[in-house]
Amino acid sequence: MPSRLLAAVCGVATLCLAACSTPETKMAAARMDCAQAATKFVADGTRITASESVPAGLTVSGMAEPYPMPAHCKLTGRMHERTGSDGKPYAIGFEMRLPAQWNGRFLLQANGGNDGVVQPAFGNVVAAGATTNALMQGFAVLSSDAGHTMERAPEVGLVGGNLFGLDPQARLDYGYQANGKLAPMARQLITAYYGEAPKRSYMMGCSNGGRHAMVAASRYASQFDGVIAGNPGFNLPKAAVQHAWDIQAFSAVNPDIKAAFPPADMKLVADKVLEKCDALDGLADGMVGDMPACQKAFDIQALQCSGAKTAQCLSAPQVTALRKVFAGPVNSKGERLYSDWPWDAGVGASQIGFGSWRAWKLQGPIAGLPIIGALGAGSVAYVFSTPPKPVAGNPPALIKSLLDYNFDTDAPKIFATDAKYTESAMQFMTPPNATDLSPFKARGGKMIVYHGNSDPVFSVNDTINWYEALNRNHDGKAADFARLFTVPGLNHCQGGPATEQFDMLTALVNWVEKGQAPDSVRATARPGVNPDVPATWQSNGTPRSRPLCPWPQQARYKGTGDINAADSFICR
Repeated sequence: MPSRLLAAVCGVATLCLAACSTPETKMAAARMDCAQAATKFVADGTRITASESVPAGLTVSGMAEPYPMPAHCKLTGRMHERTGSDGKPYAIGFEMRLPAQWNGRFLLQANGGNDGVVQPAFGNVVAAGATTNALMQGFAVLSSDAGHTMERAPEVGLVGGNLFGLDPQARLDYGYQANGKLAPMARQLITAYYGEAPKRSYMMGCSNGGRHAMVAASRYASQFDGVIAGNPGFNLPKAAVQHAWDIQAFSAVNPDIKAAFPPADMKLVADKVLEKCDALDGLADGMVGDMPACQKAFDIQALQCSGAKTAQCLSAPQVTALRKVFAGPVNSKGERLYSDWPWDAGVGASQIGFGSWRAWKLQGPIAGLPIIGALGAGSVAYVFSTPPKPVAGNPPALIKSLLDYNFDTDAPKIFATDAKYTESAMQFMTPPNATDLSPFKARGGKMIVYHGNSDPVFSVNDTINWYEALNRNHDGKAADFARLFTVPGLNHCQGGPATEQFDMLTALVNWVEKGQAPDSVRATARPGVNPDVPATWQSNGTPRSRPLCPWPQQARYKGTGDINAADSFICR
């Protein structure tokens, strides 16, 4: 669907967006029986495959507490079923949950990774240990697989989530077209179910889900009133080039990548970052509150051993590797291929979960390999290269593909097209005109972007550079409709020594519907839950809190007050 045809969209009753009406605070009840939706809903290329009336009380994992979900109708379905050029079946699979008491809002839940799986459409607030979700708040929520299904078979191994890259249309659906088809259909379904169209439409996701949200603000500006993009991989193909860059750098230290930097060595780096940077925000509290100032204060070279390697220093090859990784990839001409990265205390996070710095860069949960090698290599080969460059799905083959990656000849393939693949990875994955969101701004759209300063997958510096360019292109007034919040210590969407629990959705709704721009967002640590958070990050049993500040402001200690309380800090 074209992205800028607001007037045309509002002219169709069943697709009327927020621009056509104002929000209501009353809750609306369903007018259609859940079982009827499977047979009565009609939309082009869409069929409802199952319906289920879910009673109140369902609990959801991944939340801070097992809060019960409200009564709702769960619908699953498929759009645009077809046979791909690779001879395999494709469709846009989706799930929609429609609460019995509806608040008049629609949320498209953008999922992360390679998609390929329809995640439960709860609309979990994109922060670790969320205490609420969109469904609990009365949103109608849709989730999808972005147009392909992950292949699970021993013969495909770890590339099962990437093989869709062989089909050109599946690439386009994954990149942007699936969401462009799903959003109008979802509003039609909502209208049929409740007897009225949604008053407001939102989109929210982290990682690749954050990329989806940024793409939507660019390509489908007329379809959304507000978007939340967490740790967004809006330059994902470029970030994938970094995977090969990292593997080559770390392997030069030790072919056993996890042994290149044992956890104690990365903790040493984090401790030295804190030693130089902790107090720059006015308080030594185990957090780098002033990230820009830290980049001037810290030099990794100071950690190099003058003699033999000890526990208090890094070897020369280790320093060289880290310097190379944090500088970001370049080709033989010195031309930058992705972003550089900031130093932050979150690099010492030692957990092996899917969010942590160590898991992505050095040692993950799959065969002990970093996630960039175990899973990222398949994306580089099948999805982001034109033409695809098949690789076996076993760990040795995947690592070798990254060790053999040529930054002069392979990196340009993310920009390449051919007769079969008519859009490059950089075309179908990235938001067009990313730094000029005039259509989104003009229709009153609001965007919240947040990014962890210790994200190992997508550099927060890349996001900062995007935001500063956006601000320049909007005459220094980007904050009127888009705000970026950087999160000290946060790894990839979760984890790290960070105040990682926050609710951006409420902040966005208040901005869109009440005109209350978020001058800060309160974030809370999870001592005893997040192992990277010290037990001391609390006062009298109340967890540490901090204000997240809109860029370029940083949180600074006022000089007095409880060091674990957000009220003791100011954004400036």
